Amino acid sequence: MAMPKDIGIIDCMLGIPESEHRADWFDSFKPMIKDAETLKQFSMPAQYMFKDIPQSGAVDDFVQWTVDEMDRFNIDKAMVGWNDNATSRRAKEKFGDRFFFDLPCDPNKGVEEVRRIKRIHAEVGLSAISVFPAGTLPQVAINHKYMFPLYTCAAELGLPICLNAGIPGPRIPMETQKVEHLDEVCWFFPDLKVVMRHGAEPWEALAVKLMLKWPNLYYSTSAFAPKHYPKAIIDYANTRGADKIIYAGYFPMGLSLDRIFSDMPNVPFKDEVWPKFLRENAIKVFGLGA
Repeated sequence: MAMPKDIGIIDCMLGIPESEHRADWFDSFKPMIKDAETLKQFSMPAQYMFKDIPQSGAVDDFVQWTVDEMDRFNIDKAMVGWNDNATSRRAKEKFGDRFFFDLPCDPNKGVEEVRRIKRIHAEVGLSAISVFPAGTLPQVAINHKYMFPLYTCAAELGLPICLNAGIPGPRIPMETQKVEHLDEVCWFFPDLKVVMRHGAEPWEALAVKLMLKWPNLYYSTSAFAPKHYPKAIIDYANTRGADKIIYAGYFPMGLSLDRIFSDMPNVPFKDEVWPKFLRENAIKVFGLGA
């Protein structure tokens, strides 16, 4: 049950900072924030949940800094959000073998967003699209009609969609991210691969039931230090769900790689689960090849 040391890890949620201070992390939904602590004191929107948020300090080249951090922990590849800016383009051009990309999307933009997905996919070769339902403005639920054009587009392009599920960390309403909403989506789009992000708590047992029910529903461990992986998820991975649980971190948004990989060896996965969790499931779901 020990974590193997010879696997080239694939991290399915990692970020490349744009600056030392990263003050714009929640600009898109800041109008929803009402509590003074978040607005005046937090450098990231769920700061109350995290200790020792990583700081890069002054860095000349944030892309190279990120790759150097990956190398320290044998992270072979990482999925990062495509921002259609100089940093994203440089990451692809210089380290196209190390990064693959999801495109964060806004369902409120309708067909304009569908066109943007198709354009960027043609230019970049996306591996997924993603939506933070509680962080859309106005908020859009996982099963809301505004989401269906994005699901249709992803299904047509053969792209998975990553969705935050469970109570959001930022102090904004949770209704849009109830795990039960996934049932309708998986029913209506049986060929669409859906990957849950950010824990699905407190409905992690329901998340397991839905993964048993729907072949193309998956779970990634983003934003959770390994010591806090839900027991229901570990038990599922060790029994019927070894092919459904995908490693995703949260560096540098909230967790350091030191914290993640100091915790990781204590996760009680069975020997046969580790290669799937750390690498093989990501290759399968996101179409990465060998």
